Amino acid sequence: MTTSTSEETRARIREHALSLGFDACGFAELDAPWPAAARLVDFIAAGRHGTMDWMERTAERRTHPAAMWPQARSAIVLGVNYGPDADPLAALERATCGAVSVYAQGDDYHDLIKKRLKRLAGFVQARFGGEVKVFVDTAPLMEKPLAEAAGLGWQGKHTNLVSRTFGSWLFLGSVLTTLELARDPPEEDHCGACRACLDVCPTDAFPAPYQLDARACLSYLTIEHDGPIPERYRDALGNRVYGCDDCLAVCPWNKFAKVSREAALHARESLRAPALTELAGLDDGAFRALFAKSPIKRIGRDRFVRNVLYAIGNSGEPALAPAAAARLGDACETVREAAQWALEKLRRLISIKASDPEAGSG
Repeated sequence: MTTSTSEETRARIREHALSLGFDACGFAELDAPWPAAARLVDFIAAGRHGTMDWMERTAERRTHPAAMWPQARSAIVLGVNYGPDADPLAALERATCGAVSVYAQGDDYHDLIKKRLKRLAGFVQARFGGEVKVFVDTAPLMEKPLAEAAGLGWQGKHTNLVSRTFGSWLFLGSVLTTLELARDPPEEDHCGACRACLDVCPTDAFPAPYQLDARACLSYLTIEHDGPIPERYRDALGNRVYGCDDCLAVCPWNKFAKVSREAALHARESLRAPALTELAGLDDGAFRALFAKSPIKRIGRDRFVRNVLYAIGNSGEPALAPAAAARLGDACETVREAAQWALEKLRRLISIKASDPEAGSG
């Protein structure tokens, strides 16, 4: 075990972290109680993780930040602001375009953050000794409770991290170390009586404040869930083709948010409100080219086009029907089923309008 508790040490680490491009830096001790473990156990026991079987497989390693590395004594928790430069919900009003979650409109943050974490870890080890390991959210580490313990923010009623400085828009990463670094005061909950995030959810995915049922969450359904999306949730998808920002975007603390200073995280023009007809026509090669260096590439072409076809069905625009019809012979069964669903929904609309010209107007 290595000890380095001085305020000067923490100040130097924080200063270097900010110089590397991190926007927030806090410290947490790893021998503190970890109530998040009990919440995780309850979440999995209730089946609210859906088809994310990896959460169950790695649950034991998630029970405590040091479970993967018992020698670790402290965590340096970092945040990178990805605040958008426009209203995240504006694209929902454009029925013939796809709505893409803010975090996925730029480059994949994993690569950017991991490089910076490694540089910070190298600095800490060279300057102050001890062993270090870096983690971004591909590892079984519960980063949001750790960020709360380090004072970066608090987990709001929607279970996401909220920052008084950056609102809803912080990517997180951590450096665990054998150094004993004094902790920062944990952030307090500032949600108060506000229910904005709970009330805006299109699928009522929050059984209670501070609880999420991923099986009803549009982010989970469009990103993590494979195969057909349950029909009871398809209308609520609207034109969301990747993720959902509703509960994040309505948080009142976003009034303090700032536009990200990181150019790589700025929205690509091609992803601000891409045309559904163009997205529906993507084959695997075109999908990979369009989403090079994007987190969207991870879900694969078939799952993404599935989402696009549901959005076409929800568009209310008969002119989009040919784009769906072109996918009826797709090699992927899920895509074919989504295309059929979209066409049937559009045909019902056409039939209703033909029998009642006033229907849908206004």
